[in-house]
Amino acid sequence: MPANLFALGAIALWALLASLGVSLKHVPPFLLTGLALVIGSVPAWPRFAQWRVPARTMALGIYGLFGYHFLLFVALRHAPPVEANLVNYLWPLFIVVLAPLFLPGMTLKAAHVIAALAGFAGAAIAILGSGAADARWAWGYLPALGSAFMWASYSLWTRRVPAFPTAAVGLFGLVSGLLALLCHALIEPGVTLDAQDWILIVAMGLGPLGAAFFLWDRALKAGDARHIGILSYITPLASTALLVLVTGRPFTWSIVLAAVLIIGAALIGTRAR
Repeated sequence: MPANLFALGAIALWALLASLGVSLKHVPPFLLTGLALVIGSVPAWPRFAQWRVPARTMALGIYGLFGYHFLLFVALRHAPPVEANLVNYLWPLFIVVLAPLFLPGMTLKAAHVIAALAGFAGAAIAILGSGAADARWAWGYLPALGSAFMWASYSLWTRRVPAFPTAAVGLFGLVSGLLALLCHALIEPGVTLDAQDWILIVAMGLGPLGAAFFLWDRALKAGDARHIGILSYITPLASTALLVLVTGRPFTWSIVLAAVLIIGAALIGTRAR
């Protein structure tokens, strides 16, 4: 039960991520990613003594935290936000489908294939049903798909590296954040942030890009990954509902049907043994 509570805490925080990203869409993605990740790492600073991890583990942490969020923020700027968010939330399904490739002893069964096809059908409905899937917008879905793959592969790879303390997640965030800020300084234009921007960035850092990672790591280490994975499919529904409210869009049939397909596919895929 404590593991499920940790997972639910992470899910509740991640549901806010896309809405915060849209509210901060005027902030360059490298700058936003960098500031939020550095702020999110702050709670782990008092435990810096636990940050000693192998180089391979460090590289994996940067790959997951830096790569995933950068691609997600790019997608939210260059595709309709609700549809891009749904495509991004194929990551729970990717975890199921890719597990045999990353983890020894697991096989891909017919139920997994059916779930994968249903999930992609949901993504297609989200994109085509929006009426925005033309040449001007289509490329924006690619970083959303890339972000889904990155988070799924990161989550699976964490089970292939030596065990590390939860506090080390703060190091992943800090290094990833500093790398993002360096990229901002080199290739992005400077911007001036107002007080509201800073409030939202701090909220993003301490919540979806901070505490959520620590809670997720604790959940995976303390509980059954299959149960936690099933709980994680609450995230796209809650996230999309909040995003629709923030963007002022109605709940169209395509958005609702896509959400049902993606969540249903993920549940089928994780229940298959």
